[in-house]
Amino acid sequence: MSGHSKWSTIKRKKGALDAKRGKIFTRILKDISIAIKEGGSSDPDSNPRLRLAIANAKGANMPKDNILRAIKKAEDKGGESYQETTYEGYGPGGIALFVEASTDNLKRTVANVRAIFSKYEGSLGTNGSLEFIFDRKGVFVIPRSVIKEYGVEDFEMELIEGGAEEFDRDEDFLTVYTSFEDFGLMQKKLEELKVEPENQELQRIPKTTQKVDLELGKKVLLIIEKFEDDDDVNNVWHNLEMTDELEELM
Repeated sequence: MSGHSKWSTIKRKKGALDAKRGKIFTRILKDISIAIKEGGSSDPDSNPRLRLAIANAKGANMPKDNILRAIKKAEDKGGESYQETTYEGYGPGGIALFVEASTDNLKRTVANVRAIFSKYEGSLGTNGSLEFIFDRKGVFVIPRSVIKEYGVEDFEMELIEGGAEEFDRDEDFLTVYTSFEDFGLMQKKLEELKVEPENQELQRIPKTTQKVDLELGKKVLLIIEKFEDDDDVNNVWHNLEMTDELEELM
């Protein structure tokens, strides 16, 4: 996929790093909790969002017992209650930053996000201010090993019926992009084909990227890292153009 190849590669690298820290597990446990609270059901067959959270948990190799405990904990009405929130602003050099979080204490999260923007040469903006910079897309990362029986070209033709708009190919993965509206349609198509992605999520992909020099790029990567280190933050989307030099720093 033109312009997005490095983007998806970096997301996978960052995902692997998060897994080592246990952060990806924390995020999935929150996703399960939110899915049950908002969907009103702990049955994945009748709760698409919970089904997605469980699929991503399996893709991240989360033990089955952990998943079951998370579901049982979320069913407890007296348990923790998370809410999703987003923050938009600019980092060093005017790089757009879109922060997605889930939290059980909104005041804490707002304070932390504001402090990071302030400390690392950024500025917190108003919600909706970056809508023109990002497209919201469904992104499905599928290991090539699970589609060998189909053949890549035939498999891609099947996925076009499921709403696939573009593909990004490398030696190990096929990454499929859909519109926001066709995210659920692609989920159903993959279920029909009995293909389980390594990861499937809605991403905010920049329409264009902005190139900066190496020193400024390091500052942008630092503020992104500080956001990602916060326990409440799930994702940080940006429009920084990832040069080879910056990619080596990831």
